[in-house]
This record gives sequence, structure tokens and C-alpha cells, in this order.
Amino acid sequence: MALAVPVAVAFLASLLLPFAFIPLLRRLGVVDVPNERSSHTKVVIRGVGATVAAGVLLGLGTALLTGYVAVDRSLLLVLVIVIAAASLLGWIEDFRGLSVRVRFGLQLLIGVAGTTALAAALGQSYWWVPVGALVIAGYINVANFMDGVNGISGLHGVAVGILYAVSGILSEQVWLVAAGAVIAAAFAAFLPWNLGRGSVFMGDVGSYLLGASIAGTAVAAFLAGVYVEYLLFPILIYLLDTFTTLIRRIWRGERWYAAHRQHVYQRLTDAGLSHVQSASLVTLCTVAVGATGLVTGGSSWAVTAAGTAFVAVVAGLYLASPRIVARLRAGTRA
Repeated sequence: MALAVPVAVAFLASLLLPFAFIPLLRRLGVVDVPNERSSHTKVVIRGVGATVAAGVLLGLGTALLTGYVAVDRSLLLVLVIVIAAASLLGWIEDFRGLSVRVRFGLQLLIGVAGTTALAAALGQSYWWVPVGALVIAGYINVANFMDGVNGISGLHGVAVGILYAVSGILSEQVWLVAAGAVIAAAFAAFLPWNLGRGSVFMGDVGSYLLGASIAGTAVAAFLAGVYVEYLLFPILIYLLDTFTTLIRRIWRGERWYAAHRQHVYQRLTDAGLSHVQSASLVTLCTVAVGATGLVTGGSSWAVTAAGTAFVAVVAGLYLASPRIVARLRAGTRA
């Protein structure tokens, strides 16, 4: 029952704080104006992800204060600092804006500091620091790129959070159970605010929070000895969408950093799916691949081979899904 307390704190904070915070954002003029990348057509309040960040941080803090996490407390403390720093950076980006170089440089700094602290706490080699820094900075940007339709980031936080919590149970890492459950609860509480009409957006503070909380948790768990399949498979669909889109744009000679609508999830809405349908399809593939990782981690080569083949099929279907949906809808109209 002890886990229920931090989970409830995270959920209620994320659910209730927007009532007070949205009027403040409206007065400050923190809004999202549609551009070439946007899947919405009207000006929308952004930055509500700050309340999700508060939920995550309060939930993790409660897990420490209540004694639910009695071992490896330093890992949770480092994770709190990484999440807080990334969320603050995202808020600054929402409110004032930063250049690409400054933004990425600060993301790398957060990754370096966080991974260094984790390596020190776990007695791991500092050779992992550049890897962890790139993972954290990289996934912050992946989460930011993928935050383009209503519900997609909230559902991703819920799905990966639950998968990581299960990973913690399987690997007997109580801190990982707490981290995953709190992340899932906080992002679940944001969904009522974002789904449907999409009256508010998380903004960069929310996508930076999402990327840092998932990547920071994954780096800490990897250094703690958790199977890499448990940690990598839940984020494979997001990585696949981002990097195939990036490679395709570079191959075509396009400015890869310019706003666009070429991600798979965006092309799904162009093919006729609603925001919720597109986000749900991404999440369904994420859960299918992530659950496969839970089965293959530490298993025999035969199970691993079968799981890898299944993941390849899901990945291929995901990449082809915009064309499949377009053909199905054309056939239905005919």
C-alpha cells in the first residue's frame, strides 16, 4: 500500500494544479501559435506541462519521505534533480525561447551531470558518462519532436511509466517501481486536460520533462544492472519514428531542423485519423514492443529471436501505417 501514496500525490497534483496555473499562463501569454509542424489550427495555451512536472517531483519526493524507497535513495534523488533541471529548461524555452546551440548545450550539461552522479552512486565507470549524456539529451529532443498531436505525450508517459514499473518489479529495483508508477500517474492525470478539444498543451516544459524522466530513469536502471531490453524496447517506436524521419529529410536535402509534418504520427492524421486515434496507434505499438522486451530480457536465444522478429514486424507495420490507413479509408469511401 505504501506505493499508493506517492502515486496518488503525483496524480492529484498533476490533475488539480492546472486549475490555478492555466489562468497564469493566459495572463503571461504563453501560447502555441500554429506553424508548418502543427497538427492544430488555433492558438492554444501551452506550458501546462509544468504542473505534470510538479506532480512527478512531488510523487518522487513522497516516495522518499514515506520510506517506500529505502534502498538506492541516491538514484531517486539524482533523478529528481535531472527532471527538475530539464523541466526548468523547457519552461525557459516556453517563456523566453533559446537558440538551438544553447538549448542542446544545456541538455547535454544536464545529461553529463546526471550520469556522472549516477555512475558515482553505483560505482560504475565514468566512461558511461558521454553515453548517458547523449541518451538524456537525445531523448529530450525525441520527446519534443514527437509531441505534435493531442494525447501522444500523455499516453507515452503512461505506457513507458507502467512498463518501467513492471521492469522494476521483475528486476527487484524498488526505486524503479516508484519512478515508473509516479511518471505514469502524473501523465495520466494530464490526459483529461489535453484530449478531446485539446484546450491546453504541455509545451516544451512537458516534453522536456517526458524525455528527461524516461531517459534519466533508463540510464539509472541500466547502470544498476537492469536488462537493456526492459529499458530500450518501450522507447523503440518513438526512436524509430524520429530517426527514420530525420534520415528521410536529410536524404532529400531538406533542412532537418525546420518545422515539418513528416513524422509517422503526423502522416496518420493527414491520412484521416483523429489526434486520439493516431496517438493511440503509437501507444499500442509502444506497449506491444515494450511488453516484448519484458519477455525477452534474460531469456533464451530462441525467445529472444522470436521476440526480435515480432518487434521487427510491429516496427515495419508502424512505418507503413500511414499508407495502410490511407488505402483502407480510400477503399471504404469507394
